[in-house]
Amino acid sequence: MAITKLQISKYARKLGANLIGFAPASRWDEYNEVEAAYRPAAIWPETNTVIVLGVPVLLPIIETTPSINYVELYDTTNKLLDQIAYRLAVYLTEKGHGSIFMPRDAYGDIQVLVNKPVAAFSHVFAGKYAGLGTIGYSHVLLNRQYGPRVRYVSVFTRLKIAPDDVLATDLCTKCRVCQRLCPTQAFTSRDDQLIALMDKHACARYHAQLRQEHRYPCGVCAKVCPVGEDRQVFNSTDIGLYLQEKETISKNPEDPRYKRWVHMRRHGSDGERLF
Repeated sequence: MAITKLQISKYARKLGANLIGFAPASRWDEYNEVEAAYRPAAIWPETNTVIVLGVPVLLPIIETTPSINYVELYDTTNKLLDQIAYRLAVYLTEKGHGSIFMPRDAYGDIQVLVNKPVAAFSHVFAGKYAGLGTIGYSHVLLNRQYGPRVRYVSVFTRLKIAPDDVLATDLCTKCRVCQRLCPTQAFTSRDDQLIALMDKHACARYHAQLRQEHRYPCGVCAKVCPVGEDRQVFNSTDIGLYLQEKETISKNPEDPRYKRWVHMRRHGSDGERLF
């Protein structure tokens, strides 16, 4: 049964997707940035198009990280994405276009990533190839509207759909605030490219620690990034607030600039962590 790109987009939005992009499976080969085994054609050879779906992470909540508030937001977006992707894949299949979806995370527990910090498929690269953003210094996908504060999932379909253009200009400002404020100092600059070297083991170990305290995930690199129109929407454009956060809270947890964040960190999680 014939179905248009517009119909697919409307259905995905009806299911709850805020961002939608389309990439041909051949684009992974064209750019040759992802190992062959991690490309759609290797995972499911029937794939002609990858549909990438995104939902936003609300800035005032991620600003409270590490907190139970952010844990619940993260879990909510993950569950929503898997529901959207599953239902879209079934919808396309029932129209005669075989489709599957790749879960938003696809690992059983953070401890798995401590030992092997790599997933079967990258939604970050999928989002780039679907025109939803560019990859920044800290390996996140930067979107014009929400910066890195978006969660993604992908649908593989046999249907050939007109692709969206890859963004031509990098959105990363190269400020490296994410590097300065990373709790594990996981990022090291490279002379030959924008994207940093990343100590994924250190990142995963820190997340495992946060999991024990019921504060997983971290999200600091997404929290502090200046990119995104959502900053104006939420009136949160002062990046210096993040640079001063640790020192200020250490001296005075009741500082009015941070009091609301500290309040959330003190409730619903184990331990006395305030930042």
